[in-house]
Amino acid sequence: MSAILFPPSEGKTVVLGGLGVVYKLDGSDTRGAFSIVEHPIEPGTLVPPHTHAHEDEFSYVLQGEIGVRVGDEVVLATPGCYVLKPRGVPHTFWNAGPAPGRLIEIIAPPHFEQYFAEMAALFRDGGLPDFERVAKLASRYGLTFQMEWVPELSEKYNLKLLGR
Repeated sequence: MSAILFPPSEGKTVVLGGLGVVYKLDGSDTRGAFSIVEHPIEPGTLVPPHTHAHEDEFSYVLQGEIGVRVGDEVVLATPGCYVLKPRGVPHTFWNAGPAPGRLIEIIAPPHFEQYFAEMAALFRDGGLPDFERVAKLASRYGLTFQMEWVPELSEKYNLKLLGR
């Protein structure tokens, strides 16, 4: 593997209604070890609670106040904090602060980053994507949703679900 430089302003970007995905490294760049994306996240945006069957995710907060629920544990992650979201454990995150947030997401093994591009295509088809199409896409990536968390988190932290 040769050294590769990715300046801060480079990387393909897609938007998922309040959550951005900036591609930095994919599995082909790391010989299949991991991938890295950045997530800019608008204030008050809640990522749908979900569980990965195949990937572990490691987040590093660059800016903002990021609320995180992993299983039954809820934490507030500020710049410099690392968060582990292991496969098989339901989790979600949201921008808990008044300003834009940003985090680095390391995904191991790689290839889940392709889900974001496919999901962005569903958003482009007009407004909110059809949940049946989202569920079909998610199942191909071993992703399941825990939507029962949404009302409690939305009310308690004044959040809007991604895309709303």
